[in-house]
Amino acid sequence: MLIAVASPTASLAATGGVAAGGASATIAPGVAGGATPTPAKPSAPKRHTAPVTSKSTSLLYKGPVYEKTATGQVIPYAAPETPTEMTSSTGGSVVGVAADTKPELLVPGATARVVNGLAAAPMSAPEAVQQIIWAGNQIIGLPYIYGGGHASFISPGYDCSGTVSYALHGASLIATPMDSSEFMGWESGGVGTWVTVFANGGHAYMTVAGLRLDTSSADDPSNQQGPRWRPLRPANAGFTVRHPTAL
Repeated sequence: MLIAVASPTASLAATGGVAAGGASATIAPGVAGGATPTPAKPSAPKRHTAPVTSKSTSLLYKGPVYEKTATGQVIPYAAPETPTEMTSSTGGSVVGVAADTKPELLVPGATARVVNGLAAAPMSAPEAVQQIIWAGNQIIGLPYIYGGGHASFISPGYDCSGTVSYALHGASLIATPMDSSEFMGWESGGVGTWVTVFANGGHAYMTVAGLRLDTSSADDPSNQQGPRWRPLRPANAGFTVRHPTAL
C-alpha cells in the first residue's frame, strides 16, 4: 500500500511559509501565478520649445529688466537716458556701437526680450543660450558687409552667416566662422529647444529663445539692414532647419 506524502516545500507553499533556502513562496492574492503587475509608466514631461514663428511684429516689452555685472551679481538695469532711433512699430531701437561691451541683460521667464535694441536673455535659459544672446548683442547696429565675419570673428560689419557664426562662437559652439551652406548640415536637424538655425545656399539666420537674429529686414517693419534682433517670421519656408545638439 502506497501513502502519498507531501514534500516540505509544497507544504510550505500551501501555507504561505518560507521554502528551503529562505525564499518566500507566498502567492500574491488576486494575481494569477503570483506575477507582479507592471506599473504604469509616468508620462514624459512636455518638452520646452522656443517659438520660431509668429504673426505679430511687435517687440514691445515693459516688464522688469536686470543686468548681470562683471562680478556675477544680478541687479536692476538702468537704461540709457537717450536711446536713439526708436521705432514704435517694433519697440526696438538702434543701439550705439561706441561702447566696447554691451550689458548682459536678463528678464524673468523663458522668452528673450528686446530692450533698446539689445536682447535680454531669459533667466530660465541655459547659460549657453544666454551667452549666445549676449554675444549677438555685441555686433547689433553694425553694418551689413558681404563676407564680414568670415576671415575673422572680429569685423567692422557682418553678413548673414557671419552674424550667426559670431553669436554661436560666443557660447563656444563653433570654433571657426561658417557660411550658410555649411550651416545646412551643421549639428542636428529640426527645431531646437532654445536655438534654431535656418539656412539655405544664399542666406542664414537664427532664432534664440523667441527672438530672431538676422541681417535681413524681411518681416521686420524697421526695414534696417545689418545684424539686429527682429520679430519672428510668420513662416520659414525654403530653409534647412538645424540646431545645436544640446540646445
